[in-house]
Amino acid sequence: MARDLPPLAPLVAVDAAARHSSFTKAADSLNLTHGAVSRAVQQAEQALGVPLFHRHSRRVSLTPEGRILADCLERMFSDLRQTCARLRHPATLAVSCEPTLTMRWLMPHLPAFSARHPGISVHLATAGGPIDLSDSGIDLAIRRADFGLPTGGTVRPLCRERVGVVCNPAAWDRWGRTLATAPRLHTRTRPQAWADWSRRSGQPLPPAPSEPVFDHFSFSLQAAVAGLGLAIGPLPLVADDLANGVLVAPFGFCDGGADYIALTVSEPAAGSPAAHFIDWLAASLPEMETGAEEAPAPVT
Repeated sequence: MARDLPPLAPLVAVDAAARHSSFTKAADSLNLTHGAVSRAVQQAEQALGVPLFHRHSRRVSLTPEGRILADCLERMFSDLRQTCARLRHPATLAVSCEPTLTMRWLMPHLPAFSARHPGISVHLATAGGPIDLSDSGIDLAIRRADFGLPTGGTVRPLCRERVGVVCNPAAWDRWGRTLATAPRLHTRTRPQAWADWSRRSGQPLPPAPSEPVFDHFSFSLQAAVAGLGLAIGPLPLVADDLANGVLVAPFGFCDGGADYIALTVSEPAAGSPAAHFIDWLAASLPEMETGAEEAPAPVT
């Protein structure tokens, strides 16, 4: 590889001379003499076998070959400066996420992101619904797109929500594996969850022996873990509990009718903390339908 590259040190002088169109100004910016810059440029030209600058009386201008190299050097040194800045000063990314998704998925999986991007420090805030990113101090918001999206900013779909009935496996056995004998857990934050699931899954809902109502979605899911009843669980919020056998989804999952999205004020630059975080979210959030634990028991 070394044989394919010119000496790297003179390229710093070439970059500076290209930016200033002057060997003298390039020398001042690098704390070198005019002669040192001129010799460094000549060294690069000899190594490449092409002229890089036209020399004029008081300035220099790039040759076509010089312009090609200067454009490459501009990109290369820009990337290098950004990388060094991230290493010296870890970037901070302020992320707003819906509370239940934060507790049940994002926080348990955040160490995986930190291991992949140790130079990015993520600060979490919990909130749901619309958010004004231009006046909030938040760089990125993760939301379930069940509200009117903002006209400004950018929206990146992360995954399609899939929902299903979830419950404690021992309790499911105790209830005879049927909807008719199990308590049905509701939440005030999504009061139509059961009706929506019934309509989308095609599974009718028989009368339930009891229908407790909880203030927050996370409470209903934790109640399902404790064996207090059946809850409607969006896949990202229950994926870990399903994998660990804490919950089962006896009827599988169906389309929940909304996307999880990432909101930013503007399109994140490639390689920026926000871009890295969004790419990780899109690759990591569970969205594929999991098969039913078994065929649904007849509803009576």
